[in-house]
Amino acid sequence: MKVNLKVWRQKNNNTAGKLVEYSLDNISPDMSFLEMFDVLNAELIRKGDEPVAFDHDCREGICGMCSMYINGRAHGPQTGATTCQLHMRSFSDGDTIVVEPWRARAFPVIKDLMVDRTAFDRVVQAGGYVSVNTGSAPDANEIAIPRTIADEAMDAAQCIGCGACVAACKNASAMLFVSAKVSHMAVLPQGQAERKIRAERMVAQMDAEGFGACSFTGACSVECPKSISLDHIARMNREYLGAKLTSENV
Repeated sequence: MKVNLKVWRQKNNNTAGKLVEYSLDNISPDMSFLEMFDVLNAELIRKGDEPVAFDHDCREGICGMCSMYINGRAHGPQTGATTCQLHMRSFSDGDTIVVEPWRARAFPVIKDLMVDRTAFDRVVQAGGYVSVNTGSAPDANEIAIPRTIADEAMDAAQCIGCGACVAACKNASAMLFVSAKVSHMAVLPQGQAERKIRAERMVAQMDAEGFGACSFTGACSVECPKSISLDHIARMNREYLGAKLTSENV
């Protein structure tokens, strides 16, 4: 295959960026999208040019590191997949592919296609955990959890924190990410002790990070590589309302 790339190049968050064009020949349709970028960077290095900086780690759709906005879609044209799971057979010979970083005030560009997503870490630090002194590890079956509840919690826990929901949202909202973390804990018995303060603190931190408001268009769920449901946003809204009605921080 031959592909024509338009890649966002930006030295850092304080300098202006621009789309730079590259052409690649002899690209195998069985290559992953990131392997194609490896080929591009190898050519750039041979020419003495600066390689394109981009995030990656596991390359198995697990870690959530890869974050490319490809032809106007977070992670590219394949639904339910991360950038590293996208293969070149999803494109046609001679296609022009535009690759940009996530666009959000809360995700400042570090370099080229790399963005700073530590805002997500701070949201989780605000309450996305169970702070219970457990001592030694408890028996796995000590707390009986109905299968339906376990499945519901697992659906939310699938979130890998990649940020595609923020990139896909016209408001750069992080509601799907935050709701998945809140919902995961809210349905489990282990999360009940901190249920109210968790929702209150995580939403407050989300707002403090500069993420936009949710207008419930559903683009986040469509582009999410793990297909996290909008039902979790509805649950988080209920959790947050209940928390504020009884809050001591009003």
